[in-house]
Amino acid sequence: MALALAPAMQAQEWQSWFGDGLGDAKVVSGQAKYEVKDGVLIGTTTEGSPNSFLIKGPFKDFELEFEVQVDDALNSGVQVRSHLAKEGDAAPEGSKNGKPLPAGRLYGPQCEIAVNGTAGNFYDEARRGTWWSLLTNTESVRTDEAKAAFKRGQWNAYRIVVKGDHYQSFVNGVKTADFKQGGDPEGYIGFQVHGIKKGTGPYTVKWRKVRLRTL
Repeated sequence: MALALAPAMQAQEWQSWFGDGLGDAKVVSGQAKYEVKDGVLIGTTTEGSPNSFLIKGPFKDFELEFEVQVDDALNSGVQVRSHLAKEGDAAPEGSKNGKPLPAGRLYGPQCEIAVNGTAGNFYDEARRGTWWSLLTNTESVRTDEAKAAFKRGQWNAYRIVVKGDHYQSFVNGVKTADFKQGGDPEGYIGFQVHGIKKGTGPYTVKWRKVRLRTL
């Protein structure tokens, strides 16, 4: 007879997000429009707005899954373990320009959503301004298969696992990032709508089947 797992060993229940609305999520950093229609979270650009994020959290260790579709002209991403700058904060540790961020600006690791071959890689948004694969010497994960995993004009399945100092991402079942960094033990998850150039857009990014479980 199989033994029941102790409560501490049992996997946590999946939480489904955005099935019928935004819930307790809030928009920070910009003025992009977020809405839920038929179980799909839709982010729409607003001309003149900086990068916007719909955030939930904070979270420590978790597994996050979703499907995403993005207009070819739009760059997007999902922040993990990210932070909101507050009035009077010093520049974030590792900041490339050494300057404090505006109050309310979200910064930290972002899993990329884009059609240009960078999908699934992690970018250090508004802080170091470069890829975590370069910072952690894990560019070997960025194979040709990884760079081609994201499909234009289609729904793409993402899986992001963050546990301790270990970050992993998978796009359509292909590993697209695998690195360790201990500088962000807890933070927000944020769904990004990127700022756009004047006279362009509007563009959209859509997420569906979003679910998370803590580890």
